[in-house]
Amino acid sequence: MKKIVSVFLCMLLMLSSLVFCVSADGEDYEYDAEYYSKFKGQNITLYVYNWGEYIADGSDETMDVIEEFEALTGIQVEYTTFDTNEGLYSKLQSGSAYYDIIIPSDYMISRMAQNGMLEKLNYDNIPNFKKYVDEVFWNPDYDAAQEYSVPYTWGTVGLIYNTKYVQEPVDSWDLLWDEKYSGKILMVSNSRDAFGIALKRLGYSMNTENPDEIRQAADSLKEQKDVVQAYVMDQIFDKMVEENAWIAPYYAGDYLTMSESNEDLAFVFPKEGFNQFVDAMCIPKGCVNQEAAEMFINFMCEPQVSAENLGYIGYSTPISAAKELMDEELITNPVAYPSDEVLENSETYRNLSDETNKLMDDLWIEVRIGTITLGFWIAVGFLAAGIIALCALQIYRKRKRLVARNAVK
Repeated sequence: MKKIVSVFLCMLLMLSSLVFCVSADGEDYEYDAEYYSKFKGQNITLYVYNWGEYIADGSDETMDVIEEFEALTGIQVEYTTFDTNEGLYSKLQSGSAYYDIIIPSDYMISRMAQNGMLEKLNYDNIPNFKKYVDEVFWNPDYDAAQEYSVPYTWGTVGLIYNTKYVQEPVDSWDLLWDEKYSGKILMVSNSRDAFGIALKRLGYSMNTENPDEIRQAADSLKEQKDVVQAYVMDQIFDKMVEENAWIAPYYAGDYLTMSESNEDLAFVFPKEGFNQFVDAMCIPKGCVNQEAAEMFINFMCEPQVSAENLGYIGYSTPISAAKELMDEELITNPVAYPSDEVLENSETYRNLSDETNKLMDDLWIEVRIGTITLGFWIAVGFLAAGIIALCALQIYRKRKRLVARNAVK
């Protein structure tokens, strides 16, 4: 009898090493426990850098994705956020911070790979990529050889407005320039999206390298400045929900989250065209825990994890198996999953040349702070001259006092 019990226990132990079951919302799903137990007890910490409001955190009875990964693997996660691709790029380029996993957008992945800022992935350590990620997301233009990235989400950028205050039909980016709503309009604070919107409004490609077209977009953005309340990113959530602002360009996934808190908000894909994007998981150059980082990426591709995560943040999943586990209302929502006909009017950002990126960055500074005029430099000159004169006077008085003291002695 003891022998039979021992055999039974051994079989049970073997099975438990292969599958780890967890229950969420009444449904069981399985992880490969043997795979995910590899780093237990090794005191590894992964540093993850992601967009704000971009992961399920356990609120609204959803999965806390980070907590789930930590419990499953024994790996600790330090999770911080950024709000623009350009901010992410600058921080990594400066070497001022260390991360194991980052989640940039398509064009930025291409730029970082080109500049040697990303590690090549070992896809043998990410079996869920080929197992679950839809093939339409394999070998994308921004990572044609499929060396650096695994898709996290995809989505679109459109126009959000409050129907309580904006009652005329809306179908154009022109609304962001409408003086009637001066002071109630928000604009994105990152240069690529701002120029992308302005270029589309003017009838140009978001990926133009033509300096004249980019300068025209900058002039248009300067004209818009008088009606803009603020240049923001994540702050758009509170401002639109609380009706401190009525109009803003932003991501479709975030609109779905906002609309749950304010039913007067609406979303439109502007007729001039709009951006379709993919945000993907990458590993920065110099990562010291690459295999553990690849385990985290693999975990995010588990269908149930993607379903819980994307169901919470409202963005679109690149994993069809996850859609089968999601709320029917979300996966049939034309904002979250637009039709092919709608997406034909979209454009995906490409990595621009260094010259074009610099021109756009310089012009964006002009938009935000204004053109530095001759009068400004004259004023600076007078100020500098005044400071120099004051310093000289203080030195003269100090020397005079010293001479007087020496004469007394």
